[in-house]
Amino acid sequence: MLKLFYSPGACSLASHVALEEAGADYEALAVDLKAGEQNRPEYREVNPKGRVPALVTERGVLTESPVILGYIAQTHPEAKLAPNDDSFAFGDMQAFNLFLATNVHVAYGHAFRPERYAKGEAGIAAVKAKVPEALDEHFAQIEERFADGRPFVHGDAYTVSDPYLMVFARWLDRPGMGDISRYPKLRAHRERIEARDATRKVLAAEGLS
Repeated sequence: MLKLFYSPGACSLASHVALEEAGADYEALAVDLKAGEQNRPEYREVNPKGRVPALVTERGVLTESPVILGYIAQTHPEAKLAPNDDSFAFGDMQAFNLFLATNVHVAYGHAFRPERYAKGEAGIAAVKAKVPEALDEHFAQIEERFADGRPFVHGDAYTVSDPYLMVFARWLDRPGMGDISRYPKLRAHRERIEARDATRKVLAAEGLS
């Protein structure tokens, strides 16, 4: 059985949804980040980075959302969560997921943990002030991706990119992040993914519905 370590509403939500979509045999174990459980020795043995998600498999532990999402898709091919038979299309999917991880997530990080990027009140304030601008740049690119009317990130087929994008679209609800109404196609995509049975089940399980 797979074991997913997650924190409610964190980026691990995407992996949680993907496991449910895949029909995987898994156990979801919550890590209370606010209580500092990610820094306790027992969790550091699972993931020395002290982050979520972490996925325990029969061969070892995987970390980082794009990796875990790709693994779930490849090990559950019957769920068709990725274009596993097309190397270029699979690479394109991973490129999008890495864009989310290295650009969108990092932009949010400047708001959530500005002390990682600056010192002093003035520096921290300056870092946080840039967040809406950075997010707008990234989400404007994503909004354009949906200009052709596609229902999902990569076209007509649902992939693991879709719950991953949904997570970051949900974070726009937090104060000072931006306004999702500026991106109607992104908002429609988020609502579409949130309405799926697997997503609804996971949101309820994480106490987010």
